[in-house]
Amino acid sequence: MKTLATALAGILGACVLLNTPVKANPWGATDAEDYYADQGDDRPIYQPYGGQTYGGSQAYGSQAAPQVAPIPREIVSFNAGYKPGTIVVSTEERRLYYVLPGGEAIRYGVGVGRPGFTWSGTKPITAKREWPSWTPPAAMLARRPDLPRYMAGGVENPLGARALYIGNTEYRIHGSNEPDTIGQAVSSGCIRMTNEDVTDLYDRVKVGAKVVVLN
Repeated sequence: MKTLATALAGILGACVLLNTPVKANPWGATDAEDYYADQGDDRPIYQPYGGQTYGGSQAYGSQAAPQVAPIPREIVSFNAGYKPGTIVVSTEERRLYYVLPGGEAIRYGVGVGRPGFTWSGTKPITAKREWPSWTPPAAMLARRPDLPRYMAGGVENPLGARALYIGNTEYRIHGSNEPDTIGQAVSSGCIRMTNEDVTDLYDRVKVGAKVVVLN
């Protein structure tokens, strides 16, 4: 049986954003929200965590169980010409860079859009939420009427511990209760991080900060 977070993460609705041309990937990387692809089977959608464990720790209430990041965050050299405080996502690398002064950045591992759901553009951070709630959009409910109409924030919510809202779109940089998906191309466009990493980023980023997503 899948947990609620795993199942809901498999069917969260597609996000819509008008693509905006941006400059070429400064790193020359060659690596390669529904947030996860629909499972296309009859597995149950809901199963509360209860006393179950994930990530090796117990899940209770609205507190996130510790996650072990498969891709450790680190400070790296970064001379791509962006101002400090800018968020730069390299879809090919599956990395997010938070630009620091002095030609450096904090590099995080992220999950990105699967083939056919990648995008590029420049938008501001318009809102920040701790333990964000989730309201499926109408298009998603039409496709999946079994989904809840509203889901409160907490460990069972697949948006995770924090969310940064991008422009006036449905794209978000958000946490995840499935750290094994970080570094994978499995979403429909939202940028996914471990709960620990998104909390670290959340504390650094201000509303109005620029987000640049590169294919």
